Amino acid sequence: MGKLYRAISADGSAFAAVLDGRDIVSEIEKLHKTSAVVTAALGRLTVAASLMGYMLKGEDDCLTLRIDADGPAGQLVAVSDSRGNVKSCVSNPVVELPLNDKGKLDVAGAVGRDGTLAVVKDMGLRDPYVGVIPLVSGEIAEDIANYYAVSEQIPTVCALGVLVDTDLSVKSAGGFLVQLLPFADEKCVDIIEKNVAAMRPVSALLDEGVTPEEIAGMLLAGLEPNELDSASPVYRCDCSRERTEKVLISIGQKELRSIAAEGKDTEVKCHFCGKNYIFTPDEISRLAEGASEE
Repeated sequence: MGKLYRAISADGSAFAAVLDGRDIVSEIEKLHKTSAVVTAALGRLTVAASLMGYMLKGEDDCLTLRIDADGPAGQLVAVSDSRGNVKSCVSNPVVELPLNDKGKLDVAGAVGRDGTLAVVKDMGLRDPYVGVIPLVSGEIAEDIANYYAVSEQIPTVCALGVLVDTDLSVKSAGGFLVQLLPFADEKCVDIIEKNVAAMRPVSALLDEGVTPEEIAGMLLAGLEPNELDSASPVYRCDCSRERTEKVLISIGQKELRSIAAEGKDTEVKCHFCGKNYIFTPDEISRLAEGASEE
């Protein structure tokens, strides 16, 4: 499981959320059999979703991050509940690219730089909140920070990182968000900027055994940080046969009857965990009875 820790400055003007998500991203690599650069890309997006989802207020609230861009990885999706538990998927799990000009995995090359980041918050209202912005880099962390600046007008610093070993296993993975509240003064802003500038990459810190608590302390150094809360999020898919039946019913009576008439079993595979659900023609016919005629 991951370890998520949040701290807030003594005057309440800034807070930091830090996640050690190595176990979460390891599960992504195991389930989706991703290549190194896709592990890094989907891992970053999933860590961001966990950090952002944990900020939701309602117990049943959930958040979805979706990137649609021109990179070979295709669409990337990460979903989080309000406890930071996550699931994610990608269109093309295996992408091979040369290292970028910094000698690092070319996440932006896999994701693409021309596209959009969508943030969907389902908070039990009639319609979910949807914010869509153009990508600014495809590196994901910068895109998350830009989303907060443009769509929510919240000054935010975001860092995300995944270290992949030569055997494709995940050495470390995690990230942080630092946000300033509207009443933060210039002194607070200066302190945060200096602290962030002095930070080494979050994946390197985690790989060396630095804890989320210690990283939060570095980010809020000089602001007398206090613990806000903590959690232990995991990679968790909530698919079920019942939910799969609802998805099938949604395609309509006519289509379901056509599928049943073929006389073959229908296999539905979950994109998030790979679990297969098999439906016989008789079961599809029964589902058609409850579907709309459209």
